[in-house]
Amino acid sequence: MKLFAGLGNPGAKYAGNRHNVGFMAVDRIAEDHGLGPWRARFQGEAAEGRLGGDKVILLKPGTFMNLSGQAVGEAMRFYKLGPEDVVILHDELDLAPGKVKVKTGGGHAGHNGLRSIHAHIGEAYRRVRIGIGHPGRKELVSGYVLHDFAKADEAWLDDVLRGISDGAPALADGDAAGFTTKVALRTQPQRESAPKPGRVETERPAAEGPADPEPDARSPLQRLADRFR
Repeated sequence: MKLFAGLGNPGAKYAGNRHNVGFMAVDRIAEDHGLGPWRARFQGEAAEGRLGGDKVILLKPGTFMNLSGQAVGEAMRFYKLGPEDVVILHDELDLAPGKVKVKTGGGHAGHNGLRSIHAHIGEAYRRVRIGIGHPGRKELVSGYVLHDFAKADEAWLDDVLRGISDGAPALADGDAAGFTTKVALRTQPQRESAPKPGRVETERPAAEGPADPEPDARSPLQRLADRFR
């Protein structure tokens, strides 16, 4: 069994925020793979079902971001899971918008949700880091993450969420490479295959036939006379 926890803040006020992209990701997984229904559990909302051959619990903590570890820790203890069974999906300032990376262990880099999870279950869990970009200056971060995605972000954001959902069964199975491949198929445009060396074909001009004869402008009398010259 695996626990997938998306991070965000509860309530309609925050639903479209950049900070809530973790909630968006687990919502898409639940919708696409038929997990659910969502029920009030573990100081938040939980849905369960199967991804491939694995049973998975999806969790959206209702404790606000800086207390996310309370809900994650409670769910983990209830199902007797270890940190290695936990996957946290969260926004990442240090990745460009649309980039997605998987990481196990390490620091929280100042992310309040991860900081809380570290305090409750340690750091040896997996993270799906969903890039939202950085506003450029530290003092702008709070307003940036608590602001809705821009209209211009909608296309890449939809591709990212679909890719995460496509790769969710591989993620549950511990196949990080398979997961990132599925994400890449959604987020990176397919390139046309280049022609192979030695196999380049160029269009050849059509073979030239005999030129058409020019029309004879002579009168019938001139043509007859010329035959005897």
